[in-house]
Amino acid sequence: MTLFEQILLAADEDLLKLIYRAASSRARGADAQRSREIARALGLANGQLICAVGFHPSIRQLPDVISMLGADSYDSLAHQRDRYFTHDVYERLTVKNVLAIYANAKRSPWLEQHLQTLLQKRLRRVEEKIEAQVNPLVIERYKKEIRALYGSGLAWPDFVETRLREVHTGFRTLLGEVQMIIENRIIPLGDIFFRNSILPEEKRRLIKHGLVPREVVRSRLESADLSEIERRVLEDELRLL
Repeated sequence: MTLFEQILLAADEDLLKLIYRAASSRARGADAQRSREIARALGLANGQLICAVGFHPSIRQLPDVISMLGADSYDSLAHQRDRYFTHDVYERLTVKNVLAIYANAKRSPWLEQHLQTLLQKRLRRVEEKIEAQVNPLVIERYKKEIRALYGSGLAWPDFVETRLREVHTGFRTLLGEVQMIIENRIIPLGDIFFRNSILPEEKRRLIKHGLVPREVVRSRLESADLSEIERRVLEDELRLL
């Protein structure tokens, strides 16, 4: 287990002791520099420390920890945490750090709810980075993050519907996101498969992975608003079923 995960999972008293020891050994600067000194003492980047502590389920009830990090309130710490989380693209926060946040979010209902307000902004930032500079390492990390997001149960229906409205970005197809939505049973297959906003190639992928029964394909082929491209795709796949 990494130190980042140890902080996320620490009992309240253990977290207080860990931060106190690090603060006592190194932190001598002004409030604005205190968290950086503590992070350095622990061998973490400041963003890692702020997010590990800030996403701890009990952090709102630990004012001593907040104070030792140089923040004057939970809101101040939360602002730093949210900015790091939404703006960092696998630099200060590694993909393992992000996955740990997702894996542990369900320990705290308020944290799970709050992440819903941050996810879209974070993912847009990552996608902007990929569009600006196509980097295979960033793309692979992004794929891992999206799989973890859906697997953790944090992809709530409102989040998913927003993603499904983004038809033309190319990221949905790149990630195989529609397949994740079906496999994690967030939206029923019958709803997804009959939407015109789901691309023919996305439907082809669902069929090839054995997620669409023959009768559902046949029923879709009877739809009056079916495009010719989708009709050809579905007829081709139906012959192979």
